[in-house]
Amino acid sequence: MEDAALSAFGVFFTQTPSFLAYQRLMEGSKGKNNAQSVFGVHQIPSDNHIRDLLDPVKPEAVFPVFEEILQVLEQQGELRGLHSFADTLLMAMDGTEYFSSSRIHCPQCSTRTLRSGEMHFFHSVVTPVLVCPGQAHVIPLVPEFIVPQDGHDKQDCETAAAKRWLLHHGQRYSALKVTVLGDDLY
Repeated sequence: MEDAALSAFGVFFTQTPSFLAYQRLMEGSKGKNNAQSVFGVHQIPSDNHIRDLLDPVKPEAVFPVFEEILQVLEQQGELRGLHSFADTLLMAMDGTEYFSSSRIHCPQCSTRTLRSGEMHFFHSVVTPVLVCPGQAHVIPLVPEFIVPQDGHDKQDCETAAAKRWLLHHGQRYSALKVTVLGDDLY
């Protein structure tokens, strides 16, 4: 499970369609691969094996990691360098789609009807990040998934997800003197 999680995390650094194929190519040309040397993976699982192991894991299982990282950055004084406007931290919130299909869907999918009348299924999320002008790096915070809500007739949306996020996490971040930024949707 650890190798699968580390391999899945490594995909974000390689930006290749197949993590396994990229690691095998690197192994062949350089004699070692990033999965082992950078991420500490013992046995590189196949793409399908990663999916089989990680798909059942609820995203909330990794949410505590976001807070742990923020606490370490806070304790080490790293957040001081990110203060900007009115000596606050800037938190940008925006929604993004991370899955889209006209065939594959699940009960958590949002839907839209295309002009052709075809039903389209998608998943989206609100991703808050701490940003600072002139800084190339951002600090990602716990996301809020845009999913059908129990007891609601209307489909969930980015604005409702952002409000949920602020209700759940707002008090924590107000203590850090955060200015929330959003696009014209907000």
